[in-house]
Amino acid sequence: MASTLPDPHPGARPRAVDGVANASGDPERVGIEAHGIDHIPDSERRGRPRELFSVWAAANVNYLSLVVGGSLVLMGLSLWQALAVIVVGNLFWLLTGLLAIPGPAAGAPSEVVTRALYGVRGNRVNNAVTGWLVSVCYFALNLAAAATAAFSLVGRAGLPVNTGTKAAVVVLIAAVTLAISVFGHAAIVRLYVPITLALTAVFAVVGVAVLRHTDTGYVPGRPLTGTALWATLLAGVALIASGPLSYTTSADFSRYLPRTTPPRAVAGWTALGGFVPGILVCGLGACAATAVDMGDPESSLQQLLPGWFRPVFLLALVLGTVALNALTAYSAGLALQAVGLRIRRSLSVLVDGAVSVSLTLYALLVSDFLDTVGDVLQLTVLLLGPSTAVYATDILLRRNRYDGPALADETPAGPFWYTGGVNRSGALALGAGVTASALCVDSVYTGPVAAALGGVDLALPAGLAVASGVYAVLTWRTRATG
Repeated sequence: MASTLPDPHPGARPRAVDGVANASGDPERVGIEAHGIDHIPDSERRGRPRELFSVWAAANVNYLSLVVGGSLVLMGLSLWQALAVIVVGNLFWLLTGLLAIPGPAAGAPSEVVTRALYGVRGNRVNNAVTGWLVSVCYFALNLAAAATAAFSLVGRAGLPVNTGTKAAVVVLIAAVTLAISVFGHAAIVRLYVPITLALTAVFAVVGVAVLRHTDTGYVPGRPLTGTALWATLLAGVALIASGPLSYTTSADFSRYLPRTTPPRAVAGWTALGGFVPGILVCGLGACAATAVDMGDPESSLQQLLPGWFRPVFLLALVLGTVALNALTAYSAGLALQAVGLRIRRSLSVLVDGAVSVSLTLYALLVSDFLDTVGDVLQLTVLLLGPSTAVYATDILLRRNRYDGPALADETPAGPFWYTGGVNRSGALALGAGVTASALCVDSVYTGPVAAALGGVDLALPAGLAVASGVYAVLTWRTRATG
């Protein structure tokens, strides 16, 4: 039995609104996307790979990137050390690009492609944890970041910024975000081009203002050396890499491209769309931290900007985060379907939003925002690093040969049922990678390996290497024995 209900029902034509292409590629109409995790037939494939650039660029010009970039300097790095960390961490967008190439080949989202890795039942567990749960957490963090900027706008308008107002702002931003996610893929592709252009213009002005005040020779009063320096550098790389690693779902946004789309183009435009703004926006955050206190980034950054431009900047922060979260909510909705719930994609997105709003209100009204951001991003690396490694290794071993209709078969007779619905190679590799990461982590707790190394956190490289190695060995052994 299929675990998805198309919107609004099988064979129906989407409800239309003028101006944006619908899921079937009609450039004159837009409606709520009819497809969920079901296979996209060749007759409905449209677009060019370069469209992926604006999808990922719009999503990565956001407030959270500024916060994370500034936090590197707060961690004790010099400006140039922080910039080096930003470049290395953003190179992980190459993996996000690689994970996007099965989309056109299979005509299926990542949440379905990964049945090849874990089996039908094993993949439901994978989607519940590394898909849905992680996506909801990121949605909540980003929503909290957008709300922080919006609170300042509310204050500028002369309204009281109390608990009730904050809750209303969070719900309003979430509603706008979820509306984009509900309309789906075609709306995202069309809307993100102007969003990218608008955000680029705003952040160009911000960049000029920040660079005028940047201390290019900034070094902390007590520079880090030896083990402490290496520990901070590696923690910083993991913090930056957590962004691209969170998009193990990048095939969700490439699956409508024609089957014949060159894989290199899909990977290249996806990676470039995340890498370029990741470098620039995180870099601006690091530069700003040499001039102002990025412990309170929203109000501190405004000190560097002309008075008339500050409301524009705050609106841009909200818009960028809405663009980012629309992708996150879209993938979370697909993950909820892939868990096995028979629920329409549009409704699953709304369920995700409700959970995320609750988490956001906790992060803003109960917890410390910056501490929450750091802890969550570093801990998700324990799951996302190994998960990305297994997925990337499978793509390389299969040479991107995925059969979409076969992946859609959830019955015991299907080719991806494996043993009892679980591919033991994928499950064991993911478990081994997560275990290796947990032994090496040094964030909210210190693993035994990190303790032995004086606090050096090797969770990310250890998880990647172990998960990839174990999966490759087990897969080769399975194929060798037939």
